[in-house]
Amino acid sequence: MLGIYLHFCVLLKNTISRSMFTLNCKGKIVSLQTPLVMGIINATPDSFYQVKKTHDIHNVYTLAHSMVDDGADILDVGGQSTRPGSTRVSADEEINRVIPVIERLHAQYPQVLISVDTYHAEVAAKAVEAGASIVNDVSGGELDDRMIATVAFLGVPYICMHMQGRPETMQDKPFYKDVVQELIRFFVGKADACLQAGIKDLIIDPGFGFGKTAIHNFTLLKNLSAFKIFERPILAGLSRKGTIYKTLGIPVEESLNGSTVMHTLAIQNGANIIRVHDVKEAKEVITLMTAYKKAAPDYGAALKI
Repeated sequence: MLGIYLHFCVLLKNTISRSMFTLNCKGKIVSLQTPLVMGIINATPDSFYQVKKTHDIHNVYTLAHSMVDDGADILDVGGQSTRPGSTRVSADEEINRVIPVIERLHAQYPQVLISVDTYHAEVAAKAVEAGASIVNDVSGGELDDRMIATVAFLGVPYICMHMQGRPETMQDKPFYKDVVQELIRFFVGKADACLQAGIKDLIIDPGFGFGKTAIHNFTLLKNLSAFKIFERPILAGLSRKGTIYKTLGIPVEESLNGSTVMHTLAIQNGANIIRVHDVKEAKEVITLMTAYKKAAPDYGAALKI
């Protein structure tokens, strides 16, 4: 059956367009005909990327303002680090970190969508009440069994991400027989669970770097179009991750160029949303890719060269 799915997705690759996707964000209908840029706002003291470290509250708002000026479509606010080996904090601590930020950003930038990056159902509920209109769950409902039902009740889009293991252990020798097929099986189950619960807008995130080696990540990126089979928007979170800077042998602070390359590949292969640290450069990728796709037909392909 899975083989049929994968064959079918090849047929769908050139027939499913981004224009069919919209999100209902608390009554605001958002088109994904052009890919969206989600800017990362980490209200945590231990973000893996130190240049964009934002746990100082003044820095949070300065970064958010810069991202809005650069054209961010979504601000993704998180109060819990999910970097490899990170230590979890309680839902109460997470609420204390993110709710004031969401309230202020929603009041200051009502035109910008806000998502809450959390795997706690309680945090998701309070964040939506405070002004968030998307829930971004790195665990796909695996770390809080109330999450899917809560999001359905809230009536907001749900970003369902795949993660093998837990943040504190996920990079301890991750293993897959076939990473693409195993993730497709995972999302078959999650898509059904979300549908049964009543979630109308589901966004699929393969979870680059979450319980995956560099080879797994490159394999998923190369086969990102396989996830079009679900006829759901796809989110790619590749920005400044270890796969980039470790492959290049450079510090994370120097990984902007590599991130731009990965974002280009993700959009080329079907991503509808890219989650980034550097909004200006990501928007430039989308502008150039949009112009590229509007160019003349591929004569080489037509002539089978």
